[in-house]
Amino acid sequence: MLTVLIDYESGNLHSAAKAFQRMAQEVDAGEVIVSSKAEDVARADRIVLPGDGAFPACRQALAGAGEGSVLEALSEAVEVRGRPFLGICVGMQLMAKTGFEYEETPGLGWIDGEVHRITPADPSFKVPHMGWNDLVIDTPHPVLAGIETGQHAYFVHSYHMQVATPSQLLAHVDYGHPVTAIVGRDTMIGTQFHPEKSQATGLRLIANFLTWKP
Repeated sequence: MLTVLIDYESGNLHSAAKAFQRMAQEVDAGEVIVSSKAEDVARADRIVLPGDGAFPACRQALAGAGEGSVLEALSEAVEVRGRPFLGICVGMQLMAKTGFEYEETPGLGWIDGEVHRITPADPSFKVPHMGWNDLVIDTPHPVLAGIETGQHAYFVHSYHMQVATPSQLLAHVDYGHPVTAIVGRDTMIGTQFHPEKSQATGLRLIANFLTWKP
């Protein structure tokens, strides 16, 4: 069993890699590596796409990684062969059809949604949304086994995904208005928060992902 965290020079992968390697050892889920090679993505049993920064820059970096071959391998693995996929932060946002951070940018189109700036009605809710928030589970999912409404996760972001298909919204948080926290469909799931920084809740989600059999 091989889990690959894609390195496309978008964010610090160190803490994520350590968390996934720790949980893979605990649940006997095989090897976890960080790679920017298309051949590693192609042979992966599970794929994780982290991301920090602006949507357009991350989308461009992913398209250019490995001279474009990483994106091709990712699409083939997830869309055609149904490999379990987890997007984190901007990696989750890239699952949307379109992003509107600075400019209109096409996403991967895996989730029926768009990425817009957080606009809380109450000015006391600052943007970026940074810190701990309690999850509200909207749709049950195997990767959320053992995770309940009220458990908290760690967020750092100014944009969020607005999901058009309710069944693809798995969880949200309240931050002046509902903010998407987890999305998913088929063999794909994404978290706006950082599971590797979300203590017990995040580690449980990582372990569930590593043992998920869609």
